[in-house]
Amino acid sequence: MKAKIIDGKAVAEKIRAELKLKAEDFEKKHGRKSGLAVVLVGADPASQVYVRNKVAGCEQMGLNSFTHFLDADTKQEQLEELIDKLNADKNVDGILVQLPLPDHLDERRALSRVLTCKDVDGFHAENAGSLMLGENCLAACTPSGCIELIKSTGIDMTGKHAVVIGRSNIVGKPVALLLLQQNCTVTICHSKTYNLAEIARSADILVAAIGKKEFVTGDMVKPGAVVIDVGINRHEGKLYGDVNFAEASEVAGYITPVPGGVGPMTIVMLLSNTLKAAELGSKKQ
Repeated sequence: MKAKIIDGKAVAEKIRAELKLKAEDFEKKHGRKSGLAVVLVGADPASQVYVRNKVAGCEQMGLNSFTHFLDADTKQEQLEELIDKLNADKNVDGILVQLPLPDHLDERRALSRVLTCKDVDGFHAENAGSLMLGENCLAACTPSGCIELIKSTGIDMTGKHAVVIGRSNIVGKPVALLLLQQNCTVTICHSKTYNLAEIARSADILVAAIGKKEFVTGDMVKPGAVVIDVGINRHEGKLYGDVNFAEASEVAGYITPVPGGVGPMTIVMLLSNTLKAAELGSKKQ
């Protein structure tokens, strides 16, 4: 069998069109556009690209974007002072501190400075805790995008065995919690897992987020499974996922490509979180 390709760009565009209508509705109701502030410290080339894409995404959606560029030698106190100002700004609904930060800055401390209600990355400990409790919160963007991609296949996730390879705070753990919310039975695997290949083969839904080029081979995939490849690994000028696409696509029922799968979903879910934060903020006011 040959897997059906889950087109992340097409799914993202569909969600983007829905969000644009919500953004217009918000502006009509509240007399202002919802706004996203992005803070970039230093001149990391990859981070600059990500920031440009986020700003462009805001413009396409009709959201305001506020970009703050700080020098690489910015002190912790200066970064936190800016975050405090953005927390107090009523035109800013979401705040994103672009990672990674320079080595001398404390990422966790900076992220925890962002108000929970403006934490559109979903990295704040309070939002992470709310996700674990199954409460309505701002969930991490890439994991949320993974769930939307699975939904786009039309499969019923209830009772399905979902295996997540990777246990990071950014993808592995939150995507496992989101799968639980969809009534999946979830197994988390990692570098210390015994019989990882055997466990992966039992998955109806397999999410690979381990950061190793083509780690998941075709013989690790259950026939007909939904395979979500979160990995972005650069090797000799090319991008590779965590899944050996050529092999896995011969076995899986559905599969995301790299690039063009999970990647386009991250920014659109960030914009979704910004609108959600704006709505939540307006209700509190």
